[in-house]
Amino acid sequence: MQTRAPVVIGRGEELTALERALAGALGGDGGALFLVGEAGIGKSRLARVAVGRAFDLGMRVLRGRGSTIGPLVPFRALTEALMSLLRGGDGPDPALLGPYQGALGRLVPEWAGEPDEGRSLVVLAEAVLRLLAVAGRERPCLLVLEDLHDADAETLAVVDYLVDNLAGSPVLLLVTARPEPSPALDVLRPAAQRGSGELLEPRRLTEPQVREMAASCLETPPDRVPDEVAKRLWNDSAGIPFVVEEMLHGMVSGGLLVPGADGWRVVGELRIGVPTALVRAIAHRTDRLGPRGRELLSAAAVLGHRFSLTVLRRITGLDDRALLGHLHAGVAAQLVTPDEPVPDWYAFRHPLTAEALLARLAPGERAELSRRAADAVEALHPGLPGEWCPLVASLRLDAGEQAEAGALLAEAGRRALADGAVGSAVRLLDHAHRLLSGPLDAEVHADVLESLLPALGEAGQFERAFALVGPLAELGPRLDRVRWARLCTRLARVAYLAGRWELGAAQVDEARALLGADGPVAEVALVDSVAASLALQSPGPDRVERARELALRAAERSPDPVVRCEARQLLGILARERDVGEATEHFVTAQRIAEEHRLPVQRSYAVVRRAGLAWLADASVSGLLRARAEALGVGAIFVACNVDAILALDAVLRGRYAEADELVERCAEDTARFQLLGISGYVLMTRATAAAHRGRRAEMAAALERFDAVGGAGAQERPLCFGLARAFCALLEEDRGLAARELAVAEELELASPSTFHLSGTHGLRLLLGALDGTVDLAGCAGVVGGAVGGMRWNRVFGGYALAVLLGRAGRGDEALAAFASAREAGEVFPLADGLGLRLAAEAAVRDGWGEPVGWLREAEERFHGSGSSAVASACRGLLRAAGAPVQQRRSGSDLVPRELRALGVTVREFEVFRLVGVRLGNKAIAHRLHISPRTVEKHVASLLGKTGRGDREGLSSFAAGLVG
Repeated sequence: MQTRAPVVIGRGEELTALERALAGALGGDGGALFLVGEAGIGKSRLARVAVGRAFDLGMRVLRGRGSTIGPLVPFRALTEALMSLLRGGDGPDPALLGPYQGALGRLVPEWAGEPDEGRSLVVLAEAVLRLLAVAGRERPCLLVLEDLHDADAETLAVVDYLVDNLAGSPVLLLVTARPEPSPALDVLRPAAQRGSGELLEPRRLTEPQVREMAASCLETPPDRVPDEVAKRLWNDSAGIPFVVEEMLHGMVSGGLLVPGADGWRVVGELRIGVPTALVRAIAHRTDRLGPRGRELLSAAAVLGHRFSLTVLRRITGLDDRALLGHLHAGVAAQLVTPDEPVPDWYAFRHPLTAEALLARLAPGERAELSRRAADAVEALHPGLPGEWCPLVASLRLDAGEQAEAGALLAEAGRRALADGAVGSAVRLLDHAHRLLSGPLDAEVHADVLESLLPALGEAGQFERAFALVGPLAELGPRLDRVRWARLCTRLARVAYLAGRWELGAAQVDEARALLGADGPVAEVALVDSVAASLALQSPGPDRVERARELALRAAERSPDPVVRCEARQLLGILARERDVGEATEHFVTAQRIAEEHRLPVQRSYAVVRRAGLAWLADASVSGLLRARAEALGVGAIFVACNVDAILALDAVLRGRYAEADELVERCAEDTARFQLLGISGYVLMTRATAAAHRGRRAEMAAALERFDAVGGAGAQERPLCFGLARAFCALLEEDRGLAARELAVAEELELASPSTFHLSGTHGLRLLLGALDGTVDLAGCAGVVGGAVGGMRWNRVFGGYALAVLLGRAGRGDEALAAFASAREAGEVFPLADGLGLRLAAEAAVRDGWGEPVGWLREAEERFHGSGSSAVASACRGLLRAAGAPVQQRRSGSDLVPRELRALGVTVREFEVFRLVGVRLGNKAIAHRLHISPRTVEKHVASLLGKTGRGDREGLSSFAAGLVG
């Protein structure tokens, strides 16, 4: 493993140009190539590639570099390059240079003749040109002159001459330079414009190229580079290859990125210092700006990657002319750039430039600059709106003012939470909590915890929240009872989100005890709101009513918009069973409250509730997908995970089992990672349902066993385990009695502990089975189907089929067909529900003499045979035989029979005969081909005539020829 890329990434255009130029020199038609780019962009790397390729081609290579280290030496780059001819021992005979040998004495002392101080630079340049031409006669030459932005004027004069006169010689001149204004650019750009050389300007790497470069360094495929590493490299390197390599080297050498059996992995938090090489490079460039310029950029660096000129002017005390003068010098040095389109703002070109500048400051110097910067910002921006608050908090911390920094971080965190930036809120508030813990003001500490607890809950960081139970218990006695109760309620809310019902109930009880019977109305309403959510998770026949009572009280009495919003959402969930319109009204009210008071997290919940209602009503997932994106946008992990769980169940009900398995696995990983016990039961129920709907009883049982193990005995999802999983598995096994018993258990569970989940079969599948066995009458069925829950699309499928069965039995055939059509329309998106409805309703239609049961049974048989549900498919075939309809044989090769013919009951053997009839073979010829008797062929042809409805053999032959060719 190495942390220097073994291959060049993202430089295809430049490499092609280098190959083309080297080929030209080999052919005796040399020229000049200019690589111009910012520091670290890869100019030297490309030059090394050119050198390596030239050696491979057998060319001479002469290399020199301009430098400002030490006193400026005239002709340094040229002297270094030409001296390599002597060191190699195979240089040209200087006598071949004639009178120009003496001129070269200024560059190569061994060739010095008479003093040449009076000779012009043109003569020297011509002497260099002739030397290169002579050297190139035996072996074409590559002359590489690097970093000419640091070269002296004399060297550049020679280069200018060479560029215009290399054509037609076996010499390639390769020059590298930076893009900031310099005498070198005054030579190179005009030369490129007049066609004397080709100018290449390597661009920064793209994000995929940064990942590819890291993969090359780590000797692993790009997709095996940890995403955290790739993201950090991209964000901090700005696409500069040099910085990418330096950062990667720091990660590996610092033990933050280590190899393992499964590839590279990050150890701990991925924090690295600024690479030493980068600090040196930045120092070199800032030193050229002078003391005042370096001081200005250092002051800018304490403000961060971006900085305001107004604030910078206040910190430094410089007037506008001096400030802009130094700043423009920084722009010319490629260190800073205008931060367009924002006026009065500038930014460092590389994200790590500011850190490199800070790394050069002494601790005291940095603290003083930070204090001055904080004072300047507070003076210019009273109240610290927007990003100024976290910036000043950071400055105060760097200045050593810990208490002030903590208070500002807490304020910034509260603002972030109010804006819906949950992740940022957690980071800011947690930092404030760590700064303010200890013998500081208890009320200030309580302020932080009051915001931190809900932030951790919405971000799904439950373990971190529960780790605060101890600090909260220590802090509580130092607070007044109302404030202590409020913190207990905040913790109870987190426990509810995490599925820690007992902890939540204990905190609610503690809060009520602290508030007493005559506690402030607002605080009591806050407790009622959380208690209402927890009541739904407490088994008992009255849990829905208790939850409704508490939520209604909270919604009516609380002055807090957050409490009113959450209470309205719970009331909407509870209203779904009675009235979809009422439920919608509650959700709309909750969303309006959230929008009026700018509560993005609460708005996200309300949007999800409305989208969930639309999914139940008509299986629409578009709202859920939008809600999920919105939740992730505000960092509401708990909300997003809830949506993912619903989408997983939706995929199961739609029969998209591969997609469902993937979603279930993702949900399981998320619930485990975030410790979302409240969602884990739903995910396990969905896993069991996915297995049951494919007839996989063992998998279903294993998932249900895990459901019970995580505390599912009193969970709201428990009825679904029986009505949505077990009952369907039984139906796929053609055990209708078992399915009915499973549905009866689901109904008993809902009576014992009412649920807010409505797909357990009580309002759907139970009606259809009851209609078939006579335990449900038409009036009772119509009453359920016409209710809010019976009108939900999944339930409408079975309710519609149940109505069709009962109406058909009553001799109301037209009405039965209308109900049947309604059920089929509802079942278009639910293939298993529709298929089972077809199979069960058709059985009744055969018995009662209505509809077209033979066609329905054939369609159902085809569907279940194709899905591998052999028991149901076999039952369909049995019903077809009982109805006197021809039944296709399910022999090996039946999949070769066209679907149209399979639906008519054509067997595999009959299809073989059918194909040969299509090519106009007689019975004897067909019998010979198939090794059967002519009499058997005659029987098959007669059967085909009957099944296809063709009047004669000619019609059958034409039909066969058109269908199978």
